[in-house]
Amino acid sequence: MVSEKAVVEYLGRFEDIVERAEKGWRIFSRGEKIFLCVEEGKTPLRVELRCDRKLGKTLQERYESVMESRALGRNGIEIVCSGQLSDDEVYDLIRHAYEVSAPEARE
Repeated sequence: MVSEKAVVEYLGRFEDIVERAEKGWRIFSRGEKIFLCVEEGKTPLRVELRCDRKLGKTLQERYESVMESRALGRNGIEIVCSGQLSDDEVYDLIRHAYEVSAPEARE
């Protein structure tokens, strides 16, 4: 089962990430957009991440451990990493959250 430490290590692969702590959460953003929130010290791990709405809806229908995000609302999902999703699926969702949170290109 994926851990908080493993998620933070995985995030080391990406650029331009800012981390801050707030009320028991580690919050990761790219530019002004939050893309991932990790609840500190919880087992099983709980993450909230930004995702495409259609993907979020599909995941909610498929897994009971996937819910609408309280922090990100309709633009995100909450995942309780209780074993329903594989570690690779969680990492793929984190990568997706990072990608959909890219700052808008400026001309």
